[in-house]
Amino acid sequence: MRYLFLMDPLETVKINKDTSFAFMEVAHERDHEVYYAPKGGVFLRAGEVFFHATPVIPQRKPERPFVVGDPVVLAAHETDAVFIRPDPPFDEEYLMNTWLLDLAKRDTFVINDPAGVRSVNEKIWATQFTDFIPHTLVTRHQRDYLDFLVEEREVIVKPTNGHGGKSVFHVRQGDLNANVVFETLTNMGRSEVVVQEYLPAAREGDKRILLLDGDYLGAVLRVHSEDDHRNNFFAGGSAVKTTLSEREREIIAALKPRLQRLGLYFVGIDTIGDTLVEVNVTSPTGIQEASKFVGDRLADRVIDFVDARAQARLRSDFLNPRGAC
Repeated sequence: MRYLFLMDPLETVKINKDTSFAFMEVAHERDHEVYYAPKGGVFLRAGEVFFHATPVIPQRKPERPFVVGDPVVLAAHETDAVFIRPDPPFDEEYLMNTWLLDLAKRDTFVINDPAGVRSVNEKIWATQFTDFIPHTLVTRHQRDYLDFLVEEREVIVKPTNGHGGKSVFHVRQGDLNANVVFETLTNMGRSEVVVQEYLPAAREGDKRILLLDGDYLGAVLRVHSEDDHRNNFFAGGSAVKTTLSEREREIIAALKPRLQRLGLYFVGIDTIGDTLVEVNVTSPTGIQEASKFVGDRLADRVIDFVDARAQARLRSDFLNPRGAC
């Protein structure tokens, strides 16, 4: 089968951390053809979706993670699965990709479903689950923010479309930079930010919980370095073995039917203590770190799932070929 990965440039891949690399590695081991396409590599012609793709062979060699072949153009119907894996921000380019991949779904299995990716803002979508989240404010108005800060006394402020811990600020009432943080992140009141009560449990780390088709796949506790308050791996956080609490199992059970309806098959949720803070659907990470603590390659289970979906589509296409009445 042919598996295509729409993702950030190959030279940004870190072979010991990158979840996309882990997926590509397993797919290659199963003799699937693996292709890379950049974010601008999707196009539409005469109603059909195509990809500017490059065949690659992943290998665990830091000096050369991929053996790269000659570029080709692949039609969506010539691929068996497409992985949407570019990192946020969810900008106009990302939006265009989801529109085009909506059309590709007629001919290939897309993970995660582009309509679901488009519907779920990773910072805001979780706010509907009010029983599980911290006290949260989403605003561009400084007065709202300052009132919230007085009420909570200590908050986290972050952009609505960030990732990897970028531009996440810990602000206390009375901090001299409290106003400038808000002004900077809102671009002087032109865009919304997320403000949440500070959870003291964050000092012990936050938990990345990976879900596959709504069910628990694996988890890892991310602990910040001595010189940074952020626990994210890309902000210098380290991985620690962890387990699920009963409260976190309740959170997973509440999220599962919503995620399944949206076609969000591979998802990473973040918790602090027993509190849900984010639902990551664009390019969830952490599978290599979580795998180390269970003695099992969790990427195998994800590719098992994709293989089964792709094979089911092939059987369906054989029985009901495209264009048949």
